[in-house]
Order: sequence, then C-alpha cells, then structure tokens
Amino acid sequence: MKIVVLVKHVPDATGERTFAGDGTIDREAADGLLSELDEYALEQALRIADEAEDVEVVALTLGPDDAAAAIKRALQMGASAGIHVTDDAVHGTDYLGTSTILAAAVRRAAPDLVLCGMASTDGSGGVVPAMVAERLGWPAVTFGATLEVTDGTVRIRRDDDTASLTVEATLPAVVSVTDQAGEARYPSMKGILAAKKKPVDTWSLADLGVDPAGVGLAAAWTKVLDTTPRPPRQAGRVVPDEDGAGAAALVEFLAAGKFV
Repeated sequence: MKIVVLVKHVPDATGERTFAGDGTIDREAADGLLSELDEYALEQALRIADEAEDVEVVALTLGPDDAAAAIKRALQMGASAGIHVTDDAVHGTDYLGTSTILAAAVRRAAPDLVLCGMASTDGSGGVVPAMVAERLGWPAVTFGATLEVTDGTVRIRRDDDTASLTVEATLPAVVSVTDQAGEARYPSMKGILAAKKKPVDTWSLADLGVDPAGVGLAAAWTKVLDTTPRPPRQAGRVVPDEDGAGAAALVEFLAAGKFV
C-alpha cells in the first residue's frame, strides 16, 4: 500500500509576516516550518505503516526551494520518501492552481491513499483536499477525527456541532484529518539520521504535464490589491486602585468595551 501525505512549508506563526510587492506573502522574510495540521495527517499515515506490512509513506510538497524543509521534517518523523514539486511558474498560484498541480503529482505518484491536514496554517482555506479529489475523480472523505483503513476501504468519524458521523469510501481516496486524530510524534535521533539517506524526487511542471499558463499569480482568480501593516501594539491602560475605586473603574472599562 502506498500513502501520499500532502505537506506544506508555511511561515512560522510566531514570527512577523509581511507581504511582497506583488501582493503575495513574503516567505523569504520569515522562518518556515512544516504546517502543524499536516503533521497530524503524517502521523496517521505512519500509524498505518506501523500496524501493517508493505506500507510506503511518501511526503509530497509544492513550493520553492525552502519547502524542502517540510519534506525533511516528514522524513525525520518516519516517511519513506519525499517528492518536491518546484517551479518558478508556481509562484502566487491560488487554490485552483495548487489543486491542479497536486492532482497531477498524485497521478504520477500513483498512491492508494492521499492524506491531508484539514487546512494549512497559513491559508486556512480547507478546500484543497476536496479539490484534489475532484480533479482525480476520487472520493473525498474530509475532517476525520479518527481514521481506519481495512480491506480497501477507508472510514472516518467526523464530529460536528450536533452529531458524530461515520463516513466510508473505497480506495483510492483523498482523506483529510483534524487535530483530534492524534498528536504527531517527534523525530528521534535514529529518525533524523535515517532521513539523510531517504530518496527525494524533484518534479517540475513539465514533468507533470501542467501548463504554466494555467497556474501562478497571473492565472489566479483573486489578487491582493493593497496591504496596510498592522499598527504597533499600544501600552495597556493601568487602573489604579485608589480608595477601593479600582474595581468600579475596571467594570466601567469592561462595559465601555462591551466585554461584559
């Protein structure tokens, strides 16, 4: 069984993020890392590999050179191999272009199952798994809190506000999981050393047969026209407690801000 896990290199949310002159995120100006939500998907793939024989887990990412760090992390955690789709024409592509490229890469990789996080921590769209499945013509089983794969069938439990649903599909399929699926493992020293010897393929749009004119910033359906930096944080207000009036002043402040 072959499992492809879609992973993304995203800007560190704890750092300062800025926009480039063309309206895209300036990824070179911020440190990046493997999206935390994708780690949950990778953990589920590795769990399946731990419990069954002949399971290959491949981490697939789309992005510039720096995105290779996401594959490196996945290999250290236990993935068998990596695929890095990189091409200058990809810069600025939207969900439509991203799903087109990823679907083409999945076709070439020919897995039995594609696993994804519920969304990326930078875009938070949550639509790419379903779009990839649509382009492949495969079932989309999304937002799984649990995951089981048995006898060519994938089954998840999806929790919403009113009920828990059991959703099942036959393989091949695209599945996304939530953070409820289970905490991701940390790379061990053995895993870190082993990752250096694992294979990583690099594919371009030409390798995938994707027309560069249909992806990238020029083909995106939306465009950021203008950005304004967030103003610096102001010093907080100090409420002195003079003669026991501090509590009243605090309540007045909360009421004025409609916090209570």
